[in-house]
Amino acid sequence: MKKLIVVVLIVGTTFIFFGTKKGRVAKNVAISYVISSELVNEEGSVVSDRILLPEGYTRKTYPEGSFQQYIQQYPLENYGAKIINYNGQEYGYQSGHVGIFSLPVPENGLQQCADALIRIRAEYLWDKVRKDEIGFNFTSGHYFSWKEYAEGYRPKINGNRVTYFKIATQDVSEDNFYRYLNLIFMYSGTQSLFDELDPVEDISDVEVGDMLIYPGSPGHVIMVADVAIDEIGNKLFIFAQGNTPAQSVHILKNPNDKRISPWYDIEMGQYLEIPTYFFNEVKFIRFK
Repeated sequence: MKKLIVVVLIVGTTFIFFGTKKGRVAKNVAISYVISSELVNEEGSVVSDRILLPEGYTRKTYPEGSFQQYIQQYPLENYGAKIINYNGQEYGYQSGHVGIFSLPVPENGLQQCADALIRIRAEYLWDKVRKDEIGFNFTSGHYFSWKEYAEGYRPKINGNRVTYFKIATQDVSEDNFYRYLNLIFMYSGTQSLFDELDPVEDISDVEVGDMLIYPGSPGHVIMVADVAIDEIGNKLFIFAQGNTPAQSVHILKNPNDKRISPWYDIEMGQYLEIPTYFFNEVKFIRFK
């Protein structure tokens, strides 16, 4: 009888745990260990080559040189590469991804979830010689551009009060560009992105490069890395994320539907689970 009571307690406790949102995420982490990779091409070296299409869907294409194409063609590490933390150690959970972006993780630990996506956007503008467009808001709401930083201006931040002073000589080098990004990483995040950027209101309008976001401290944000569409306009999405601690940007599995993983079929406003995290509400923003 005592053994039976223990078993009932264990089953009951497990049911209660998995019945919570955090419990369901834990369950999905466990599921991710056994999800097959039928829609993954292990030889694919960029996002759009790594992820195969479900039957009945075609990949959304974008103009040459666009930010969307830049993401679809983002180079990946060889299949099976590990998620590496900023300190050089392997992340403890290695079963929730199907690809690693070829994007170094700074040893300073600053490049967390929002920062990784900010970096990708900034490097795109840098590579496309659109450097005057590089700029981001601090969480206080104050905008600070690469152009100002390169000219020698630096912010003095006191709570939500920010003032700018010219205290350095002009430096437009790439090394200085990454010093600028480190400053942005320190004072920006999910809340500043959410406050600064325009929302995408309809799921049919979501494109590669848009970001699914929960703003706050802590918050989280993931980026659409690919889009597939069927003949009547239904869309599926691939997501990539950085994380906390700062670590490799990686393409997520879908622990909710192994038939289409790593693709996601989602709706605005719904609850969504990804490996190790859940969003109470699906909502998107877009870089300007």
